[in-house]
Amino acid sequence: MAASKDNLPVNFGALLFPTFQALDIFGPLDALNILSRKFPLNLSVIGPSLDPISTKYRNPSLNPFNSNFGETVVPTHSVNSPPESLEVLIVPGGFGTRDDDIGPIIDFIRNNYPSLKYIITVCTGSWLAARAGILDGKRATSNKMSWAGTKEVGPNVKWVSHARWVVDGNIWTASGVAAGIDAMLAFIKEVYGEEAATHCSHVMEYEPHKDASYDPFAELHNLPRENC
Repeated sequence: MAASKDNLPVNFGALLFPTFQALDIFGPLDALNILSRKFPLNLSVIGPSLDPISTKYRNPSLNPFNSNFGETVVPTHSVNSPPESLEVLIVPGGFGTRDDDIGPIIDFIRNNYPSLKYIITVCTGSWLAARAGILDGKRATSNKMSWAGTKEVGPNVKWVSHARWVVDGNIWTASGVAAGIDAMLAFIKEVYGEEAATHCSHVMEYEPHKDASYDPFAELHNLPRENC
């Protein structure tokens, strides 16, 4: 059931960091781009600073051919000067979640979560939420290829290994990469209504996974069932 029109979220934030995974954020944002033609929405792009943020691999071991390939986003806000009235925060994953300088991003999640209506993580973005402590005692999921590291970063989280996405209260966690689109369309259905979600998927020409409890990539990676 959609939320009351008087209480619909308007102010969204995309929390980015170097070497974020492109589709983790651009997939969900494209669904919101379409939604913004039917509902008033504002987007802030939040980074460690106002410097441009690239998806390029900074670790040479991840770029053995020294490819010069990636996308760059210019933040509108920094973690030290965030937007006012932030209601929904989207946190992507990517190899940058493992970097030593990710601390300010984790601190931002920890400090701002109490005032949010919703937080949506994609892929190993849930690792950052776990490290911020906001997933303790809650059900959540994450990228299936990287599942071995998931329980290490969140030992107090009730990780659900076979879920495509998980909702626990106002926290939505999606599995790897493209699962973020499925979770966002489900979020749009839950909050803005089924008609809005169907419209977004049709414009995107995307057929979403609709069963939150089933992720085929859990089977691909032979993950045991841990349905908490």
